[in-house]
Amino acid sequence: MAEENFKIEGDKIGKISHYFGQIGVAVIELTGDLKVGDKIRIKGATTDFEQEVNSMQIDKQSINEAGNGQSIGFKSGDKVRVGDEVYRL
Repeated sequence: MAEENFKIEGDKIGKISHYFGQIGVAVIELTGDLKVGDKIRIKGATTDFEQEVNSMQIDKQSINEAGNGQSIGFKSGDKVRVGDEVYRL
């Protein structure tokens, strides 16, 4: 039986800290840099998808980039869960 390789290409840039299911918005606690237009992958126990970041907000203010130590909200393309890891591709 072949062994699967679970290495994810890209840089880990944070973790999901909250998900607002009714509006499909997730919050990432960043440990790296992220900009509007970046492609990300969100990976967890039952989560695994890629999407482009079309917009980001901090305290209801639109921003174009954010970095280590900031928490940003973004419209998620699918359901995510607290603790899912976020990678910039």
